[in-house]
Formats: sequence, C-alpha cells, structure tokens
Amino acid sequence: MDALHIVCPVCHTVNRIPSGRLAQQPRCGKCKHALFTGHPLELTSGHFQQHITRNDIPVVVDFWADWCGPCKMMAPAYAQAAANLEPKVRFAKLNTEQEQDIAAQYHIRSIPTLIMFKAGRESARQSGAMQAGEIVRWVNGHL
Repeated sequence: MDALHIVCPVCHTVNRIPSGRLAQQPRCGKCKHALFTGHPLELTSGHFQQHITRNDIPVVVDFWADWCGPCKMMAPAYAQAAANLEPKVRFAKLNTEQEQDIAAQYHIRSIPTLIMFKAGRESARQSGAMQAGEIVRWVNGHL
C-alpha cells in the first residue's frame, strides 16, 4: 500500500499516511489533530510552501481579500467544495492583502483566483467567483 505525505493543518508537520487510510479520518502523529477537517485551511507565508510542496495530494488555494465582495460571496461555496472533496484534495485560502509577496509571486491580478498545485507546481488556474458545484467540477476536471 502506498503511503502519502500529508501536512497537518494545525502544526504543519508532514505525516506519512497509507493511501487506503485517507478516508478513515487520520490524525497527525505529532499534535493528534485531524488531518482533514472538511474546511479550508488559512495559509500564511510561514507555512505556504510547506503545504504546496510537501502534500502528496493536490492543494487548491483560494487567493482572496477581505474587501472583495465576490470573494466573500464565494467563501461558503468554497467551504462546501472542501467538505465534498477532502481528503483527495486539500483546500486552502490565502489572504492577498496580508500575503502580498506570495500574491505577487503567483501574479494574482484579480480575485478570487483559484490555483491548483500538484507536487509544488501550478497545474490549473481559474479566476472569478464560482458556485460549489462549479468548483467541484473544476477541481475534478484537473485531477
């Protein structure tokens, strides 16, 4: 059985989990918190790269800001998509106002923008607010 590296959403430790156990609510070996909560994880510059490069599952990041109306409208749909697709995909959010260097690094010009990362590299990008079903279809179309 293949093992996957999964980064803990709480302590950011890399865990090795047998792929067959992903759906069995695995917990972090270090802090004992659930590795999947069904909610998007808030990323900061302190652990952004850790999650993007060390997770063996795709990571979808919502680049957003507090002042953005479409971002706020899409937030519940994004959370619903996370609940639907975890644990085969990690969902995360990055506030572009607080993490301007990362937003600039990925050339974020409009928000909300979703980027799917696989093995640390951008594999798909979509700008504009979407409903939960559209997010799920977009993610599934790029897995």
